Amino acid sequence: MNKTPMTLRGAERLREELHELKMVTRPKIIAAIAEARAHGDLKENAEYHAAREQQSFSEGRIQEIEGKLSNAQIIDPATLNAGGKVVFGATVVLLELETEAEVSYQIVGEDEADIKEGRISIISPVARAMIGKQEGDEVQVQTPGGLREYEVVEVRYE
Repeated sequence: MNKTPMTLRGAERLREELHELKMVTRPKIIAAIAEARAHGDLKENAEYHAAREQQSFSEGRIQEIEGKLSNAQIIDPATLNAGGKVVFGATVVLLELETEAEVSYQIVGEDEADIKEGRISIISPVARAMIGKQEGDEVQVQTPGGLREYEVVEVRYE
C-alpha cells in the first residue's frame, strides 16, 4: 500500500485524538453500557442502544486513525532543505496578481487540510500548481471561478 504524506504536526494531532479515544472515551462508553445493562431489559433500553451505537462510532474512528498512522509517511517541514522550492510541508506566501492580495498556505496531507488555518491539501489544485515552483515564479490555477494567477513571494519550511 502506498504511504500517505503527513506533516509531523498532523501525526501528533491524530495521536492525541487516538489517545483521547482509547483512554477517556472508551472507558466512559464501557461504563455507560454497564450502567444501562443494570437497568434490565435490553430490547427496550434506549440508553443501552445509544451507548452501543456510540461505542461503534468510537471503535470505528480508532481503527481509522490507526490505519492512517500506519500508512503515513511523516514529514517534518522544519528539516526540509528543498533549496527554496515548494514541496510538501512548505508554507508558501502567494500574491494574487489581479487583486494584489497576499495569502499564505501550508501544503499538508488530505486529513490535515483546513483552509481557515491556511493549510491546503497536497491534492488541491492550488497546491498541485505550486509544487516545484520557487520564489518569483508565477502560478496559474484553474478554479471554479476561472483562471487565477499568483506570484510566489516566499517559501518557508517551518
